[in-house]
Amino acid sequence: MKKLFIKTYGCQMNAYDSARMAALLAPIGYGVSPTVQDADLVILNTCHIREKAVEKVYSQLGRLRKMKEARASAGDEMLVAVAGCVAQAEGREILTRAPGVDMLVGPQSYHRLPEMIAKVSRERGHALETDFPALEKFDALPAATGDAGVSAFLTVQEGCDKFCSFCVVPYTRGPEHSRGPAGILAEARALCARGAREITLLGQNVNAYRGQGDDGRTWSLAELIAALADIKELARIRYTTSHPRDMDDSLIEAHGNIEKLMPFLHLPVQSGSDTVLADMNRQHSADDYRRIIARIRKARPDIALSSDFIVGHPGESDADFEATMALVREIGFAQSFSFKYSPRPGTPAAGARKQISESVKSERLAALQALLMQQQDDANRASIGSVRAVLFEKLGREPGQLVGRTPQLQPVHAAAPASLISQIRDVRLEILTSNSLGGRLTQRESALA
Repeated sequence: MKKLFIKTYGCQMNAYDSARMAALLAPIGYGVSPTVQDADLVILNTCHIREKAVEKVYSQLGRLRKMKEARASAGDEMLVAVAGCVAQAEGREILTRAPGVDMLVGPQSYHRLPEMIAKVSRERGHALETDFPALEKFDALPAATGDAGVSAFLTVQEGCDKFCSFCVVPYTRGPEHSRGPAGILAEARALCARGAREITLLGQNVNAYRGQGDDGRTWSLAELIAALADIKELARIRYTTSHPRDMDDSLIEAHGNIEKLMPFLHLPVQSGSDTVLADMNRQHSADDYRRIIARIRKARPDIALSSDFIVGHPGESDADFEATMALVREIGFAQSFSFKYSPRPGTPAAGARKQISESVKSERLAALQALLMQQQDDANRASIGSVRAVLFEKLGREPGQLVGRTPQLQPVHAAAPASLISQIRDVRLEILTSNSLGGRLTQRESALA
């Protein structure tokens, strides 16, 4: 049995893809290794969203080259592959900067890894596969096996047609493409059979999902969620990441009508300034976002909101930044992600004039993150004293402790027997810590346990 080590960078979709690659390579003799030192094949599944992530990949490739040379001097070999968005975006530049790389494979071509490995073994040269093939990779990849975990990811949509000025995804993941509902439902049932109680649907723009059914009819994400809700073993459904432009009436209504769809929504706005939103090519205004949030809260009053923000986009003025702060204060977010603008080669914003200085970006990010963290703390503090249904996922750090999540995705730890892993139990929230909430099973649940 050969040993495979996969290092995953970036998003949840990359984590999903890494698991599928491992399943793909198992039949040809590769077993997953927890360490890189003795691996026969190392795959770096990369993310190209931020510049630092790319440089981390090149640093890792430098270390791998030394390992590879040491293995070769001992009469052994190590194959190195770069997969994912960096492979797609930088292509042959990787081979120039990191000559120890044997294979480059883009996000849509993972199913070709076995033949690429065979080609390298035969020719001892480089294999490059970074096209966007017409063949859907999901049809070619084998089903994963083993324990799926309590909470599992399932990719339903890939690619992006929005072309935001700051974003490289359309160039690395290709155009929007939705999987057929039959394959998704089959995979969801298989995940549940392997232990999953919660499934998070993944996509670059997951609410742009438009999958074609076997009868030729196009399904919306709301219809897909409704069909998934009919799976008896599946207790909770989530989805990420969404675009405001694709938040249609049926999906908003689904939040109010489908009990298994959890009251949590990650809906990136990026900025509260209409000027910046236009420069970003976001195709929505700040007031459009406000109206969407108002409708969602009307459909599901207990929903927790999350978002993404970028500060320091080229041309962002003090007034533009203050508009973002005002939007955050007005809406209130239970959790969020915020970043300084980072130029990505080939994107329109990278060549824009009026680039913002790093010092200004840092000041703005610190102010925004302080506000967002305060809102997160306030949302968690408001939960103290309430009873929430917690899906227990794993053992906690302390003996006799389990960790799970509320419907609003809040992490919770509580004293509970291991037999409750994968079970949903009512927990009274009592303590707020820096990263989670602490609670205890209600008397009724304690009696049942």
